[in-house]
Amino acid sequence: MFTGLVREVGTVASLEDGRLVIDASLDAAVGDSIAVNGVCLTVVEASPLRFDAVPETLARSSLGDLRAGSPVNLEPALRAGDPLGGHYVQGHVDGVGTVRSVAPEGEGKRIAVDAPPELLRYVVEKGSIAVQGTSLTIAAVDDRGFAVALIPHTLARTTLDGLKPEDRVNLEVDVLAKYVEKLLAR
Repeated sequence: MFTGLVREVGTVASLEDGRLVIDASLDAAVGDSIAVNGVCLTVVEASPLRFDAVPETLARSSLGDLRAGSPVNLEPALRAGDPLGGHYVQGHVDGVGTVRSVAPEGEGKRIAVDAPPELLRYVVEKGSIAVQGTSLTIAAVDDRGFAVALIPHTLARTTLDGLKPEDRVNLEVDVLAKYVEKLLAR
């Protein structure tokens, strides 16, 4: 389980034949779970960080878009006793959205994202969403997607400051909304 509070921005060294290599200073061991742009991956070598990215993972996320030099958001899995900030994030990407627009807003930015219709039913204003593994509050919702308002701290500590229109982003909706929907359907 994760919180969506990015610990470090790493740099992709390579992505070849399903092996993702990332340069980062995170203290990790073989077998640890780390969210990479919101995708839960298992460390297979610790220095540098190496992960297996199987075809299923690449098909259901934006990880296949990564190239050498790409920055990535990194968050190690929660450990017993860690503070719980952000919101519950599983690292199971629900879909890929497309950045519609990026606009300055005060000291921050407002980013609008087009989301797949099957995810929009879980998106509510002032609800939670993870974009590229970053826990965010939804500022607005329309029939195509949603907008988030990013504060300077988030822009400085994640890859979100570099987003531009047409970029593909990993989305994970609030898992609690999915459980509520299932319970109500009974």
